[in-house]
Amino acid sequence: MRHKRVSALMAAVLAGATMVMATGALAGIANTRHNLSNTNNVADSNNVTDTADVCVFCHTPHGADITQTDNPPLWNKRLLTGATYQTYAQLNSASIDGEILAVGSISLACLSCHDGTQAMDNIINAPGSGGLDATGGGTNGRNFAWTGSPRVDAGGVGLLIGVANLGVDLRNDHPIGIEYCGGGFSGAGVGPCRDEDFRAPTRGAANSTLANTFWVDTPGNGTAGTRDKTDMALFTRTFTAGLGPSVECASCHDPHLEAGVSNGGAAGETFLRVSNAGSAVCLACHTK
Repeated sequence: MRHKRVSALMAAVLAGATMVMATGALAGIANTRHNLSNTNNVADSNNVTDTADVCVFCHTPHGADITQTDNPPLWNKRLLTGATYQTYAQLNSASIDGEILAVGSISLACLSCHDGTQAMDNIINAPGSGGLDATGGGTNGRNFAWTGSPRVDAGGVGLLIGVANLGVDLRNDHPIGIEYCGGGFSGAGVGPCRDEDFRAPTRGAANSTLANTFWVDTPGNGTAGTRDKTDMALFTRTFTAGLGPSVECASCHDPHLEAGVSNGGAAGETFLRVSNAGSAVCLACHTK
């Protein structure tokens, strides 16, 4: 009898754990517009009818594109050369202190959809077996069947239009690939990049080989001095002076974040790391 009671208790615990895990899973990318699969239930989203695979439109465990110097993690889309982009550096703004590199790193991953030059279903390793194609189907992608209203694809081939399409002219967007010079920071390899108009970054080690990991603590969120998902992430890139912190698309945006669920309750569907109420995102880095 005792054995039966223990077994029943264990079954109940496991069932409860399964429910928690299932509930937790809903607090991620599945309930965002970045879920392009037919499992998407976000109102007015644009998605395909061909597959229930959520991750495949960005990531693959095999056959990822590694053609760039700064390769995004296991990226399942064709990456275009950064030379095709016009960057903020071309504005010659007097406020630019840091060096601006060609588009690369994690920002190139975002732009592989958001520059509007190729379909969102351009995926190298398609769902199932035997679907590997280094071109990802080319400009028009795999020709999945797109649905949704209002449509965000053009002519059914999955090309972004409207405000989500940043284009290849990035001069009217927040700079990316720019060396972060906040707080007079002068770490090894950073050189003369020092600007008191920005908060100083925190520097730490993510693991034994990544000693130069940088971020900006977001006041009132997470643990100060510890890298949290609510912090503004800085990505280590090689500048003329050496390794240093770089501002990229994912410095402010978390592409996996469901609105209002975590990370301080990001407002709307802007994938911000924290809510921008009171310009909190801007003021996390800018001292204004």
